[in-house]
Order: sequence, then structure tokens, then C-alpha cells
Amino acid sequence: MYSPDDLVAIQKKTLRTLVSGQVIAAASLASAVTVGAYVIQNILGADTAWSGIASATVTIGTAFMAQLLSLVMTRKGRRVGLQYGYIAAFIGGIIAGIGAETSQLAVFLFGLFLFGNGQAANLLSRYAATDLADVNTRASAMSRILFASTFGAVFGPILVVPAERVGESVFGWQQYTGPWIFSACFFVFAAVNVMVRLRPDPLEVSGGLRSQNVAGVQPPKFRIAMQTIFQSPSAKIAIFAMVVSQVTMVAVMTMTPVHLKAHGHESVSPFVISLHIAGMYAFSPWVGKYCDRKGRYSAIAVGSILLILATVFAALAGESALLLFPALWLLGVGWSFGLIGGSNLLVDSIPIEARVQIQGTADFLMSLCGGIAGFSSGFIRRAVGFHMLSNIACVLAFVMFLVVQKAQRNRAASSAPVL
Repeated sequence: MYSPDDLVAIQKKTLRTLVSGQVIAAASLASAVTVGAYVIQNILGADTAWSGIASATVTIGTAFMAQLLSLVMTRKGRRVGLQYGYIAAFIGGIIAGIGAETSQLAVFLFGLFLFGNGQAANLLSRYAATDLADVNTRASAMSRILFASTFGAVFGPILVVPAERVGESVFGWQQYTGPWIFSACFFVFAAVNVMVRLRPDPLEVSGGLRSQNVAGVQPPKFRIAMQTIFQSPSAKIAIFAMVVSQVTMVAVMTMTPVHLKAHGHESVSPFVISLHIAGMYAFSPWVGKYCDRKGRYSAIAVGSILLILATVFAALAGESALLLFPALWLLGVGWSFGLIGGSNLLVDSIPIEARVQIQGTADFLMSLCGGIAGFSSGFIRRAVGFHMLSNIACVLAFVMFLVVQKAQRNRAASSAPVL
């Protein structure tokens, strides 16, 4: 048994370890994904409608690997699950680099799918931060992990050009090979970090770790996890908010570099994406505090409003890059509100014995829908333009706003005193 002081010390150590891993892994993910669409264009041609498939493959890989990693965590704890995720991402990055170098689409996409393990591990890290946190500080603990991603994710895209130059001049690689190889190597450091420092395992300390050897209890299957979610109205709202936030963000963000390149602004693309990622993570401590003080539903509502504003700016951008700076920043902040609000509402809504697997199921749904959005965004942009893609995303955000407003009214009505 651990004393209250021990638990406080373990939680602080856990957060420091997770923060370090987030910085490293976020830099890797951001730098590599920035050039993903360009590799597809190199292989299939600049006018291809399939440019969104790079982001989609990473996101779909994230979806499926979130399920597998959550299953590992259910049986062996957070540390082992995160290790597996980061190591698999390293392997995926190397394979993707080989695919980019040899212009083999199948190899590149297979590498991207495995690379999604890194994103899955990073997303599941936010739940690890809440294992030992009380209900009044969960959002703040989670937001610290997301905030840590700022440093890696903002500078990651800026490191793309140096990685390209080193790859070309030192190793003789093609332009976009370097970012993938160097990004893969970052995940080695992330894996070593959790392997050495994430001790004791926060899930084990919290009592949420369920061994296969204990009473023959098996982790819940996907169908059972979905039934558990649908039995809770607040859990359904949480999943909906996370999915819509992810779909809206991925659809617009994925096509922004392609849109900028099509209009002669490729050089500013890394800075737009860096500002977007800063919006996603840099304000998360304040988002977490808002979520703890004002409530999960209020945070989701704010997120939907910011996503609406972001997509309106993106639709109005035209051929200029100017409006895309505030658009992508607002898109990131809106996503942060939706994700933190939805994730904490989910944690509040489900029993502890099913929490880990349902968290994996939630991330599976969120990432799968985001992957579909990323995949289809290239076809939508080519068919009707970037502005119409942004308009579609705006409608989704508006629906999210209406749903959460209705949920808030229902909660207010159910808690009103009977006269």
C-alpha cells in the first residue's frame, strides 16, 4: 500500500516522465507528417487526389494500434504499452523512409501504418496522466501532457528542411527521406525514457491493472466496450466530441500544406503547421483549468465555437496564405478544447475496471474517423476546392455545438428542483 504522500510523489514523477516522452515523440510525429503528402505527390504526381492518404494511413494506424496498445496496457501496464508503441513507430519510420527513397507506395504506406503507433502511444499517455489524479485535477494533469507536446510539435516541422539537407548532402538520399529516418530515431529515445523512468507503473498503483492471472478476468472486447459506452449518455457525448474535433481538425489540416503548395506558398507551410500545432498543445494548461472549473460540457462548447471560426477563416483564405495562419491556430485550440473536454468527460463516465479498454476504444473511433477524413479530404479538395472542404468541416463543428447545447439543457432540466 502507498501512503497519500507516496501517491503524490509517484504522480509527480509520472507526469515528468510522460512530459519528456511527449516532447520527443511529438517532434518526431510533427516533422515526418509535414512531408507525408509531398511524398505521395512525388510518387503519384503533383495533381493526384490521393495526397491525403499519407495522413489517413498514419491516423488509421493510430486507430488500430490504440486498441492493441490499450489491450497490452490492460494486461501489462502503461509502461510496457507505451514502450511497444514507440518501438513499433521507430520501425515504421524506417520503413516509411525506405518507401520514400525507393518511391514504392506500398512500402511507404505500410511504414506509415506502423508509424501510427507513435501517435497512439502519445494519445494514450494523456490517460496515464489521470490514473493517479483525483476528479478535480484530471483535466489539468491531462493538459500538462498535451502542453508538453508543444515544444516538440512546434519545432518538429521547422526541422524538416535541415533533415532534408543532411539526408541529401551527407547520405545522398532523396529530398523527403531524411525527415522520416531522423523522426524514427527520435522514438528510440521516447521508448528508453518510459522503460527506465515510468516506475512504478501508475496504472498498477491506481489498482486499474488487471492481470490475466487474476480470477481469469479478460479485458472487455470491442463490442462490450461499445455497449458500455452507449449505456452512458455522457460517454456518448464524450465520444462524439472527440470524433468531431478530430475529423474537423484532420480534414482541414491535412490539405493545408497541399493547398499552400498549389498556390506557391510551400515555403510558409511548415510555419503554418507549427502555429497550428502550437494551438493544439500550447494552451492546454489553461484549457485543462477551464475544464476543471467550468465543466466538461462547457469546454466542449467552447471548442466547437473555435472550430467554427477556424473553418470559416480557412474557407475565406482563397489563394492567400494570410488567413490560414489564424485559421490553423484556431483549429488547433478548438481541437484542444474538444479533446480535453471529451476525454475527461469519458473518464468521468465509465467504471475504473473497464476504463483502459474503453479509452482505447474511444481513441480507435476518434482516429479511425480522423483517418477517413484525411483520406477523403484530398478527393474533396480536388473535386470542389479547399474552401468547400472547410465549409463541410464548419457544418460538423456546428452540429457538435448543437449537440452539446442540447446535452447541457437536458442536464440542467434533470437537476432542476421539482416544485
